[in-house]
Amino acid sequence: MMTHLPKALLVLSVALATAPAFAQNAGFGVSRFEPAERGSDWFATDSLDLSGHGRLTVGAVGEYQYRPLVIYNADDSVRASVVEHLLRIHPGASFVLWERLRLGANLPVALYADGDGGSLQGVRYSPPGSAQSLGDLRLGADVRVLGEKGDLATVAVGTQLWLPTGNRDAYAGDGRVRIAPRAMLAGEAGVFVYAAQVGAQFRRNATYASAPVGNELTFALSAGVRSDDKKLVIGPELFGSTVFDDAFARKTTPLEALLGAHYLFGEVKVGGGVGTGLSRGYGTPVVHVLAGLEWVPALAKVEAPSDRDKDGVLDADDACIDVPGVASTDRAKNGCPLPLDRDKDGILDADDACIDVPGVASADRTKHGCPVPADRDKDGVLDADDACPDVPGNRTNDAKTNGCPDPDRDKDGIANAEDACPDEAGKADPDPKRNGCPKAFVQAGQIRILDQVKFKTSSAEISPGKDSQEVLDAVLGVLQKFPEIKKVRVEGHTDSRGNAGFNKQLSANRAASVVKWLIGKGVAADRLTSAGFGPERPLDTNETDAGRQNNRRVEFHIAEENKP
Repeated sequence: MMTHLPKALLVLSVALATAPAFAQNAGFGVSRFEPAERGSDWFATDSLDLSGHGRLTVGAVGEYQYRPLVIYNADDSVRASVVEHLLRIHPGASFVLWERLRLGANLPVALYADGDGGSLQGVRYSPPGSAQSLGDLRLGADVRVLGEKGDLATVAVGTQLWLPTGNRDAYAGDGRVRIAPRAMLAGEAGVFVYAAQVGAQFRRNATYASAPVGNELTFALSAGVRSDDKKLVIGPELFGSTVFDDAFARKTTPLEALLGAHYLFGEVKVGGGVGTGLSRGYGTPVVHVLAGLEWVPALAKVEAPSDRDKDGVLDADDACIDVPGVASTDRAKNGCPLPLDRDKDGILDADDACIDVPGVASADRTKHGCPVPADRDKDGVLDADDACPDVPGNRTNDAKTNGCPDPDRDKDGIANAEDACPDEAGKADPDPKRNGCPKAFVQAGQIRILDQVKFKTSSAEISPGKDSQEVLDAVLGVLQKFPEIKKVRVEGHTDSRGNAGFNKQLSANRAASVVKWLIGKGVAADRLTSAGFGPERPLDTNETDAGRQNNRRVEFHIAEENKP
């Protein structure tokens, strides 16, 4: 449970793991994207085309990142974009020797970078010191140890080394040498293609913004299809890393996904992709756009007859060149497996009504070899009759609602789509944020209240009247309804007008008054604590009356709970 953290805790979602130790305003390499070596069919992973001798591939990858370095408020709104726009190009080359060894180089060049800077816990983070800069030069060496391109599995190992050529003030470099050994896997099965890699990046361990940075695990995965006579590869890619000292924690685990495509025009390969960050880890952008252009020379043609599936039938005569089979005088079946059962369900393709989907035998030839009727959402209503086949629901006599979820879960007469609290029964309200909500309810680690407890001006005395009474009665009702809530911290907050010390004491006294009221109504004293924060944790601006009114509040935070 995260409710014990201070309400206004700021989260810095940046690529801090690339920096071993920073001064207050020291920069670092903000981008977490490392392009694959030239010649790959993917942006983040390697298709392992380590073939040829003296084979040179050159090209460049361009990228635009939106908000890769952001300071967030506690409510996930953006407080400041330290780096808001980042436009880079990665010129590079790879050189293959002896059919197995590949050397590579990549140099990031920032064409434009800007931001507005911001502060976190008293530390100021400046925007990029210059709009154009060099990044850290990457050198690499990889060796193919198993298989070759086009096989079901190709394995390679290698190491990458980064030299500190980047400008730290422009968030384009780390200022230290980095090294990353890695293992890679790639392969093809018919039209399906994939690639994966895992490695470890080593640097001196340090701590930044209360989070460990340093040695980390890196990983990437790509999968998709190859079509158009093997010229087009398209599919999603996922890549990220996590710091060993705080593995898979929120701030130390940047994770990004993108959808990309590459197309080969003769010996020229072009690519494009778009992605987004999946976490608040270091350096995950909100939007990531990529484009690539490469010269990929073809291998010299081999005159020897080819037998790709190694079944003894040469490709020129093989009707199934990627699947081992048997020789046949029928050219349409020569080199194909016999008999065929593609879905491996025990029913031969000639008799199977669903040859690519495993099924069961049936006397009905139109259903023979087909799967039993589907129920994707496992709600007991077959997909053929389910009006909502992908969402578990209830069986009804109405074909339009059969298998669909209850449209009014809390039975308060307000449809879920319009109910701001669909699981808590409440009253209708013209305000869509309050419609269908009770006066008090449990949500996100708090007992939420729609209206505030009223106090006399500059006093901790609760104002008499039904407004405060109804709110407190509703909170009391929640505490009585949920005995598993073991402890609640009542927090008092004020706006910024007046003396800060007086405001903090006033907020503490008001919180204590609410605790006293609840104890007087029978709530055990050991279930309640109080604290006052004055103007330290505003929810809204203090520049307007409405904002100041929102900041003058009492909150009920669940500090301890027995979960079922």
